[in-house]
Amino acid sequence: MCEYLGVKRANYYKWLHQEESYHEENWKEVIELVIQYHESYDHKLGYRSIRDRIKTDTGKKYSDYTIYKVMRYLGIQSRIHRKRHSCTIRAKNAKIAPNNLNREFNATKPNEKWVTDVTEFKYGKRLEHKLYLSAIIDLYDRYPISYVLGDRNNNLLVFETFDKAIEVYPNVHPLIHSDAGYQYTSPVFVKKLKSQKMVQSMSRIGKCIDNGPMEGFWGILKSEMYEDKHYDTKEELIQAIEKWIEYYIFERLQRRFGAQTPYEVRSVALDSANPIQYKIPENKRILHYKQKYYKNPLGHSS
Repeated sequence: MCEYLGVKRANYYKWLHQEESYHEENWKEVIELVIQYHESYDHKLGYRSIRDRIKTDTGKKYSDYTIYKVMRYLGIQSRIHRKRHSCTIRAKNAKIAPNNLNREFNATKPNEKWVTDVTEFKYGKRLEHKLYLSAIIDLYDRYPISYVLGDRNNNLLVFETFDKAIEVYPNVHPLIHSDAGYQYTSPVFVKKLKSQKMVQSMSRIGKCIDNGPMEGFWGILKSEMYEDKHYDTKEELIQAIEKWIEYYIFERLQRRFGAQTPYEVRSVALDSANPIQYKIPENKRILHYKQKYYKNPLGHSS
C-alpha cells in the first residue's frame, strides 16, 4: 500500500502510532456533545441553543462558530423555523381598539404587557380534524400566563384563556394586545378587560408584525413539535403540545435572558422590586419599517 501510494514505510508507522493532539481530542469531544444534545432534544436546538445548553449543563465554553462548524461537519441542523404569511383580516369598518402597544415589545416588569392569539393544528390520518390553542404571553419574560386547547376557535376558547390568567393574577392590570379577531372585539371580552382595568390594544389590519412576539411563539412551537410530525389522535396532539409548553417554560434557554428559561427569569423578577431589564436588540427590519411608514421618530402610526 505504501509503495502504491508513494509513502515511506517509516512515515506511515509514525503516523499510525502517533498520539492524538489536544485539538483532535477536543474536536471529538465537541462532536460527541453536539450529537448528544441534538438527539436528546429531538433535533429542536440550533447551534446557539446547543452552545448555551452545553455551557449551562457542563460548564464547557465553546464559541457559537465552533458548534456551527461541527453541525455543518456532521450535516445536521435544527428544524426549520418557517415564516408565516397569513394573519387575521377584518373589515375596515370593524370597531377595533387602537394599536396602543405600538410595537414596543420591551416590558420593564412582569404583568406589564400581555399578548394573546389563537393558532390552529390539524390531526388525523388525512388531517381532517382541527384543534385550536389560545394563549396569553407576558412580554417581560415570554412566559405563557395561560393557555387553553379546544375543538373550536370561538369566544369561549378566548374567554376561558383570559379567565385562567386572571385566576393566577387577579390583581394585575396589564396592557393586553391581540389581533382584530372577532373574539377580541366581542363586547363580552371588552367588558372583561374593563372589569380588570386593562388597556386593550389591537394590531392594525393586515399587520401581523404588530403582534410579533406572539407570532414568534407560535412559530417556535410549530417548528419544534408539529410541522415535521403527524398526529393521528387528538390525545396524542394535546400531549405533544402540553409537553412542549412545559419544556419551553422550564428547559428552553433563551439567550436574550442570559441563557435562562422563562421560569427562571420570572421567578427572580416576581421577587424583586427592581427587575432586571432585558432589552430586545434593535431589529433592522422593524427599524426600516418605522422609517418607511411612520412620520416621526416617536413611532406614532401615520
